[in-house]
Amino acid sequence: MLGNLTVNEFLRDYWQKKPLLIRGAFPEFNGLLSPKAAIELACTEDVQARLVTQPDGQFELQHSPFTARDFKGLSKMPWTVLVQGLNHHLPEAAELLKHFDFIPHTRLDDLMVSYAPRGGGVGPHFDSYDVFLLQGLGHRRWQISTQSDHTLIEGAPLRILKDFKVEQEWVLAPGDMLYLPPHCAHNGVAEDDCMTYSIGFRTPAYQELAEQFLIYLQDRICVEGMYADPDLKTQPHPSEISAAMLRQVEQAIRQVRWDKEDVANFLGCYLSEPKPHIYFEPPEPPLSEKKFLKAINANGLLLDLKSQLLCHDNDVFMNGEATPGVGDDYALLRELADRRALPALAGSSGATSAELCGLLYEWYLDGFIHPA
Repeated sequence: MLGNLTVNEFLRDYWQKKPLLIRGAFPEFNGLLSPKAAIELACTEDVQARLVTQPDGQFELQHSPFTARDFKGLSKMPWTVLVQGLNHHLPEAAELLKHFDFIPHTRLDDLMVSYAPRGGGVGPHFDSYDVFLLQGLGHRRWQISTQSDHTLIEGAPLRILKDFKVEQEWVLAPGDMLYLPPHCAHNGVAEDDCMTYSIGFRTPAYQELAEQFLIYLQDRICVEGMYADPDLKTQPHPSEISAAMLRQVEQAIRQVRWDKEDVANFLGCYLSEPKPHIYFEPPEPPLSEKKFLKAINANGLLLDLKSQLLCHDNDVFMNGEATPGVGDDYALLRELADRRALPALAGSSGATSAELCGLLYEWYLDGFIHPA
């Protein structure tokens, strides 16, 4: 899928550095769903989708939820529908993502599909994340630029570049793929009925991480004592904050401490946290714990399509919740996180751990995992 490059060569020479066009990356690939199915998915309640139309050449944007009526009468203008999180709803999409496992799961955002008839697109723009653009049905013309001018059209509903200077241009056919590093400007226009699959990798800003880490810390810090000033002196201006108060509060705030373990625990919870619109469906009716364990011992288990399981140094993080110190069960849970599935557990020493059985059953009741 990387052409003549090895994974190491791609990471060394292209990843976060420069674009790469790969002809025939997935030679037999023609897409995962039809345009009709993509529109039906966009009309589903718990799916994030956008509809971009171009009446009179001007871009307009609508957000889900949609109904079938929203897609009627669009033939008079170019338009595009974009459906996020396809891997949360389609097992085939989750399987496709496994081809990209050479990038850590902590970096994965989601798989998005876009459908557009001839002329459809979202305008020249840039993204702040890495993306692989895999062509399914039809053909799309891609224009790219490594320009440093990222000035946007003021007041536009989309982040459209004001002055886009094309440097390279290709038409991608089914199975072709284009990799773009962050901030590489690009413009894709459908040549015919066209579906493109975008595998995006998140690049969180340090400001975002710092803000979220402070929120994480607020429930985990303990600063002893209370402000006191038994030796209080009068001051010429009562409205001024005194140097004595500043010193005392500064010393108190310096009690806030964190270490690598705190940062790792924060990252595990933060990066596995589901997006706000995602919810899980508990089994109805649930199996008893005995029947559940019998089922996974015989047939194995699967992560729910929406679940994210991350690991670090004997701790595991499932959908924003930490389970620290899993001990001898760590290797098995890491395998589940890596492969998003486990084979039949009968005969596995890990499967007989009472702690592991209890944890897996709890995740099953939450809808995070399912018997295979």
